[in-house]
Amino acid sequence: MTEEIAFIFDMDGTVVDNMRIHNQTWQIVMADEGVQIDLDEFNRQTTGKKTPEILRLYLGEKATPPEIVRISEKKESIYRQVFRPYLRAIAGLPGFLEQAQRMHIPVALATSAGKVNIEYTLTGTGLTQYFNVQVGGEEVQHGKPDPEIFLMAARRLGVPPERCLVFEDALLGVEAACRAGMKAIAITTTIPASDFVGRCPVLEIASDFLDLHPAQVIELFNRQDGGTPPPV
Repeated sequence: MTEEIAFIFDMDGTVVDNMRIHNQTWQIVMADEGVQIDLDEFNRQTTGKKTPEILRLYLGEKATPPEIVRISEKKESIYRQVFRPYLRAIAGLPGFLEQAQRMHIPVALATSAGKVNIEYTLTGTGLTQYFNVQVGGEEVQHGKPDPEIFLMAARRLGVPPERCLVFEDALLGVEAACRAGMKAIAITTTIPASDFVGRCPVLEIASDFLDLHPAQVIELFNRQDGGTPPPV
């Protein structure tokens, strides 16, 4: 390997398996606003988007700036309270990040979540030390599938986008990685594995990090061109 490779991690559904709780919270909050949501459609359309973008999508003109603040704060407060007993890293991730740190691989977090949820998640899982860079939704104008957040993470790491490997659980996140010129590992906590097959630029599909090793994914990164991933 002659060029440095960096890892960029999504957070919700990738660092922690929390999308079920996020979904339950969204159902509660949106029902209070008179909107019923289909979770399968909701996940495909919104996972990776910023909360204001989601609210504008579902509430239209009702999503005024004051209402976005009110509903967002309510939703995230309920989420943190409900998820707290389940707050732990996805299986195998602490060991994976420890190995990456020993190999001096630059690592970034790039999530649509805000600062409060980032601190809540990284502190609660004990993983803060492994992320050289953190980029949250409050720092970008556009959520995924816009590549802005991944490109910002790459700039802060000082690594070209084409040398970055993204870990994502969402279709919109994988699309954002593709648009950023990056490759990806898909984590199937939120979307079925079959939905990631053949998508640019997925190199591998895994349910967690137990069978992944930094050296293994770097070798795969250097061998593959971002085309069809291995069979699942």
